[in-house]
Formats: sequence, structure tokens, C-alpha cells
Amino acid sequence: MSERFVPRPAQQRILEYTGGPMGISAVPGSGKTFTLSLLAAQLVERLAQAGRLDEREVLVVTFTNSAVENFRSRIGRFVREEKGLLAGVGYRVRTLHGLAHDIVRERPALVGLSEDFDIIDERTAAEIKRDAVVAYFRSHPDAFSYLILPDYLQNFRSIERYLLDDALEVANAVIRTAKDLRVEPHTLQAALRAQSGTWPLLEFGVRIYADYQRSLSVRGAVDFDDLIILALRALDADPDYLARLQDRWPYVLEDEAQDSSVLQEEMLRRLTASHGNWVRVGDPNQAINTTFTSADTRFLRRFIQQHPEQARTLPNSGRSALPIIELANWLSHWSRTAHPVLPPDMALTPPDIEPTPPGDPQPNPEPGNPAIHIYDRDLTPDQELEVIVRSLSRWLPDNPEWTVAVLVPDNNRGFQMAAALEAAGLPFDDSLLRADGATRAAAQALATVLAYIARPEAVAHLEKVWGEVWWPRRGVVLATQADGEAPAEALDARPATRLATRSAPMPEPVETFGRALRRVQEPEQLLFPAQTDWLDTLGWLDEYPGFREVVEAFRADLRRWTSAMILPVDELLLTLGNDLFHEPADLALTHRLAVLLARLAQENPGWRLPELAGELEGIAQNRRRILGFNEEGVGYEARPGQVTVATMHSAKGLEWDRVYLLSVNSYSFPSGGDEESYRGERWYVRDNLNLVAEAVAQLTQLHRGTLDEYVPGVASRQARLEIAAERLRLLYVGITRARRELIVTYNTGRNPERNPTQPALAFRALAEFMAHQAAH
Repeated sequence: MSERFVPRPAQQRILEYTGGPMGISAVPGSGKTFTLSLLAAQLVERLAQAGRLDEREVLVVTFTNSAVENFRSRIGRFVREEKGLLAGVGYRVRTLHGLAHDIVRERPALVGLSEDFDIIDERTAAEIKRDAVVAYFRSHPDAFSYLILPDYLQNFRSIERYLLDDALEVANAVIRTAKDLRVEPHTLQAALRAQSGTWPLLEFGVRIYADYQRSLSVRGAVDFDDLIILALRALDADPDYLARLQDRWPYVLEDEAQDSSVLQEEMLRRLTASHGNWVRVGDPNQAINTTFTSADTRFLRRFIQQHPEQARTLPNSGRSALPIIELANWLSHWSRTAHPVLPPDMALTPPDIEPTPPGDPQPNPEPGNPAIHIYDRDLTPDQELEVIVRSLSRWLPDNPEWTVAVLVPDNNRGFQMAAALEAAGLPFDDSLLRADGATRAAAQALATVLAYIARPEAVAHLEKVWGEVWWPRRGVVLATQADGEAPAEALDARPATRLATRSAPMPEPVETFGRALRRVQEPEQLLFPAQTDWLDTLGWLDEYPGFREVVEAFRADLRRWTSAMILPVDELLLTLGNDLFHEPADLALTHRLAVLLARLAQENPGWRLPELAGELEGIAQNRRRILGFNEEGVGYEARPGQVTVATMHSAKGLEWDRVYLLSVNSYSFPSGGDEESYRGERWYVRDNLNLVAEAVAQLTQLHRGTLDEYVPGVASRQARLEIAAERLRLLYVGITRARRELIVTYNTGRNPERNPTQPALAFRALAEFMAHQAAH
């Protein structure tokens, strides 16, 4: 580092930490990752001075994958440049699920698992649950009929699709809650049989839970939620193993602690019980994924209150201009003192955001003119889009050096915004809205080729490289460019389309060549023929003009890739990526995967290419939550002159010079009142019941043995408050993404004439605040 970091006073108090429990409240943009990374480096230095670096580590855990690589790189830089130590030694950075995986993988027999147990990816888990729900509805067609209003029950087809989606949400919530309670399906089923009366909603949820766990057992697999439970079980099963882990990790630093669940908190409590060196940092006001989970902002707040002697704050933020900071702070105060529905313990919490002190290396930016505009006019959804497009059309040419984002409450509204920008010819980036299919496909392509390079003698790998990777990504392009008449199917195929759909039908010679590759007895006959070229044994090859040249190009790539296996794994992966990909997002993904595999190779000196290829396959199969790889925002970079379109959820951790917040109405941001509509309450369900909330309440009371005390509707009303509190926090997150300028709008919903949606209560409060500011 060219200049040594000089901490702010609040940061310095944290860096003076020597041990024990410490809770830290950090405001948005306060540099918590930087501070926690530097603290980790100091603790690594302390372990080095004690001569224990070879057997002890500072453990850093975070709830989100997006922070893992950031922490690793920052700690590594501090350890190397500030402390003069070897990067990668003396610390471990994991997600909470990744930590649980480490604990279970080291001693799987403690929890009855084999050494090669599998962890199903989220897609497979979703498919198992959907299949179970569909089967249940076929055998119990009237399962939810008592919950549906008579008018809709008479026309069941009109709600069938929605009901299936609702049933899946109920099943997911029941399974997640049951696992948080650490209760098995057979225990719940026995307890339910002992109850008087009928409980169709609960019976459904427990049945799907039982079917789901049975399916996992047949596969010899577990899911991500099982990992935390199994880790706790392993720690409880062997006190000596727990003691070794406590000694291995004498300091535990927890990031994003506001998002920890009951079981995740308990796992860390076990690991720190012997030494108590547990640092928890988070911002309860940015907990935006807690609804219908056991995560609760009260856990972090309670921890801080229990240890007041080491309670700390990170209040200074250089992200936003002063007017935007004042608006965020005012919203926080209003929620605690003037919100008509939310109780104080569900409101936004202190500390207030403070600007950085004079002379700080990150001074607050100068505000725009105006810095804040609350667009307090009734707009239909289409009019709202038109207003934003006109505003951006004027603003972009005058501010080519600034970044800008349009943040929306959900993906659907984001796609509508992107379509409006495209129609207007404005440059935009909607990659943060996109699903992960393309990312996983790119990772799978790299994994397939790497598996082949690791075992080039495996013919099955050779055929997969040809049919699943090389032809869709390189061959179809070469075929259309080959001299002479190319295969008709190839000529008709558009490379971009073929690239996106592996299931697209292949031209006849491509399929025929793939079948021929299965019969290659010695792959070197294809790659490096000595006397007879294996290709010459395929008498049909020249019947397709231009196809031999395509196959020769395939062989040339195989030769180059095989020769590159002597390179370090990160350089090898970058070589493959440069050959296979052209899109910036895919190239950025390749770089991140290369960094990750290089780290894994460093952490596991005994691993060779087959093991690393297996880890890459795990990423492609959506096991990022274990490996610490995150695909959110892969390839994303805020670029001046280009509009980012994103949800407020996906914008967490990011910032832009100008930010538009859309659709801040009472539907997207309800206040908790009975007069509003809620996403979790279907129009065809009687009594405005929230089916997920009611099912979770029934399950919880069954587990407690108090199901006879269940009162319908109580859980739905509580869910309204929880939803309102979380959406208020989401609005706070949206506001604090803005650096210089903030524009907030609302729309009147789908039926503006018959039933207009009102501006959110918080929107009205912000508008009144800005009007008062203008008057004074």
C-alpha cells in the first residue's frame, strides 16, 4: 500500500479489540468490511507472534457469498503489506453454510453420513418439492378448498396455477421452519395424528416435508439447511471435536450478523463458548431477507445489549451527500416516533448516519441540484415509466461522468423498466435482474472441459466436450463460416440461439461424430495420431462439405487445452475462458472462478486437477453457498452513461451517483394496516389469510404442544407487521444507495380508476419532510 491506512476514531476503537464478545452496529457505507478485514489481519499477526499460525486461524464468517472473496482479498492484502506475513495463512473466510460444510465434511460419521455424501443444489431441491406438491394435489384435489372463497371455488381452473405456487411457498416455509426447530417429519406426523379435529394446511406441509426428506435419503444427500443442523449435531456428538475446533479458531469475526438465524447463531455460540472471542458486526436496518425465516434483527441487538462494555458503532459514511444522509436519518426517527402501526421494536434503529470528519480520505460527495426530489403525483404504472425515461433522456447527456440506477421493488417491474429504456434507445444494464441460468451454463462449460483435461483418457468426457461445450460455443460458428456448403442445419442456426439452448437439435453430422467419439478406444489416436489418423477411419466425414475443417478445429483446441494442463489452474481456466467465451459477463465469471480455484489449490496443497475440476463442477451445480462463490452481479460494473436497472434487494452493497426509487406505493411498501393489500394474501383466500404465515404458526404450535390454542388470522396479522417492517428497511436500503441525487416516485397500481393504490405511508412522510425543508 502506498500510504498507511489511518483509521477514523470509531474504527480505531474497534481495532483496539483484544478479546471477548464485541457487537458492532454499522451504518451503510461505513467501511465495515474494511475495518473487519484489518482487525482480522491484526489478530493473524497476534497468532503469528505466539507461534501458532500453523495450527490456529482467525475465522471470518459472513451470511452472503458476495462478501467472501472481498474479505479474502482484503485480509490477504493487509496480512502481506501491513503485517509482512504470508497471505492465505492464519485465517479462514467462509459463509455460514460453508463453515457448516467444513465441520460436517471433516467428521461425517458423527452424523451418520458417508465420506462421499452429496449436497443437492437448490434447483434439484425445488424440483423435488414441486413434484411432491403436484402429486399431493392429484391425490387430494380438495385439500385447500375450505380456504377458498366460494366464487373462486366454483371456477377452480382460474386459480389452479396460483394455488400451486402458493402451495409451494407453504411447503418451503414448513420445511424451513421444521428444520429450524430441529424436528423430524415422523415426529410431526405422530404429533399431528394425536390432535383432535382436522388440519388440512398443516397436514399438507408435514406430508411434503416427509416426502422431501425421504427423497433426500434415497439420494444419500442433504440440502443446505441440513448442513447447519448437522454441524450442530456433530459438535454435540463429540466434545473433543468441538474443543479442537474451538482451539483451531480462537477468534471468530461475524459479518452481516443481522441476517443470522437461530441455528446459525447457535453454531457460532458453540464454537466461541470456550474463549468468548466473538465479534459480530451488522446493520439491523439492512436486514431485508427475514420474512418467514428464523432470522431476526433482535438477535444482534440483544447481543450488543448483553455486552455493553464492548458495544461499538461505525457511524461515519462517506457514501452519500448530506441531504441524503439527513433523509435516511429522518426516516429512521419517524419510524420510531411517528409510525402509526409498527411497534418501536420493529422500527428502524440507531445509530444515525454521520458524515465523515474533515480530512477523511472518503469525503461526502457534493449534492446535486436538487439532491432529492419526491415526485408527489399520481402516476399510472405506464406513466411512471414514461416520467423516468424522459428524466433520464435529459440527464444522461449532461452527466456523462456519473453513474445512475433505477431501483424497483421486484423483477417484473424491472423488466418493464428495461423494456421502456430499450424502446427509448437509452443505454442500460439489466444483468442484476437476470436469472442465473447463463452463469451456471458458463461455469458448467468450464467444468466439463477441465474434467476432460484432468482425465483425457475418459472417452465420456471427450464426447461431453464435443456435444455440450465445443459445438454449441465454437463449432456452430465455424460451420457457418466454413468454405463450401455447410450443413443446412448449421447454416440455419443462429450462434447466439444455439449458445443459449443446449437442448437445441443438433445437425446430423454433429450427432454422428458424437456417437463415433464414444467408440474411441485410445483418445491419443484422435489427438496425436502416429501412423493412422483416426479421423480417416470415419468414411462419411467428407460427405458433409466443410465439416472436416470443423472437426480439425475441434482437435486443434483439444491439443492446445491438453498441453496447457501444465499451467497453474487459474491460468489454465483463463485460457479456456478466452477460447470459449466472448460476452463480458462470461469472461468476468471465468476470472472469478480462476481466482477461486487458485485459492482452493493453495489451501489444499494435495489437490490435483481432478479435485479442482470436481470443485468447479460443484459451482456449476449451484453449490456456491458452500464454496463461497457468488454469481450475483458477476460481470456487473456501474458504468457512467449507462442506466443500471436492479431490484432494491440486489442493490444492497452497491452505490450510484443518481438513484431513482420506483413504485413506492402501499402495495410494494405497506405500513402494516388492515386497509392495505399484501403480496402474501391471495384475493381468492377467505378472511385475507396469509397461508404461509398460518401454516408456520400451526407447525410451531404443534411442536410446542399448543395447537389447540391456535386462532386463525392471528399469524396473518403479525405477518403484516413483519412484512411492513422489512419493506421499510428495504426503502432505507434504497435511499442509502444514492451518492449525489435521489428521485422517488410511486404509481397507482393496476386499477387506477376503480381501485387506485395509494402512495406508501413512508412516501407521504418523506414528501412532508421535504416540503418542510423547502419551506425553511
